[in-house]
Amino acid sequence: MELRTLHYFTVVARELNITRAAEKLNMSQPPLSNQIKALEEELGVQLFIRGKRHLELTEEGALLLRRAVQMQELADKTRQEIASLREGMTGTIYLSMVEGRAPFLAAQWIAGFQEEFPLVRYNLWNGSSDDVLDRLHKGLADLAVIAAPYDTEHLEGFSVGQEPWAAMLHPDHPLAKEPGEAIPLSCLVGEPLIVPSRKSRIESIRRWFGDIRAEPRILCEMSNYMDAVALTSQGVGVSIFPQTVGVSNGLVVSKVVTQPARQAEYILVWNKGQAPSGLTREFIRYVQDYLEERQSKA
Repeated sequence: MELRTLHYFTVVARELNITRAAEKLNMSQPPLSNQIKALEEELGVQLFIRGKRHLELTEEGALLLRRAVQMQELADKTRQEIASLREGMTGTIYLSMVEGRAPFLAAQWIAGFQEEFPLVRYNLWNGSSDDVLDRLHKGLADLAVIAAPYDTEHLEGFSVGQEPWAAMLHPDHPLAKEPGEAIPLSCLVGEPLIVPSRKSRIESIRRWFGDIRAEPRILCEMSNYMDAVALTSQGVGVSIFPQTVGVSNGLVVSKVVTQPARQAEYILVWNKGQAPSGLTREFIRYVQDYLEERQSKA
């Protein structure tokens, strides 16, 4: 499978029409149809169900589309890394991260790194810890910021920050109207909870409640901050999410969980056993120096 052929396939799969795809690729229709047929013969599967006016992806075609997009992204990333070796400290840093405080941490690092290396570019991606790690393992990200704990057998990394866990409440919820900016964990017993979908995080939350001899009533699992805000704002339940420093939202009321207090820890990680590129190593060193300088001033 050549990258050029995969590019042709990707355009056809997105257009689902050979004529439109050929126009987009600035080529005639017969050669494009021949390329797709040759690809099907090479793989030994049918990639499209051909109708009179449009195409439909088969299950095999849908799988190839996902993989083709990943391979093309990886090829682009590789070209940029090779160019950066030739031209000096240039290129693109691919950083995937969870929500919460992670984007604010990354923004601070990038602001400082940009002053030293103004030709460097950045590609940022947000998602759940599982999705972020999936991109890292597939080579679509150089670095990732995830929430602890993490797999030390396959990943290298270090702590880059913490923030309190908080309960997000609908403004009309009785607990939201209680004075103060904190809420004891015991007040959440019996409340329908909306929690992060990561398995290790759910287990941690169950242990929190176990420590006070209670059981959490988990109603919904979610993967990002906007899901939590949307569900909470509709009165579906109480969301448990990192406090997310710097974000104010009139749709919900956020109170820090206490008695006992819990902290979300953020880790900068990369694949163990795969030597980072020169640019990535320089960025890692910058983050380490940045953290040491902040600690010395504290």
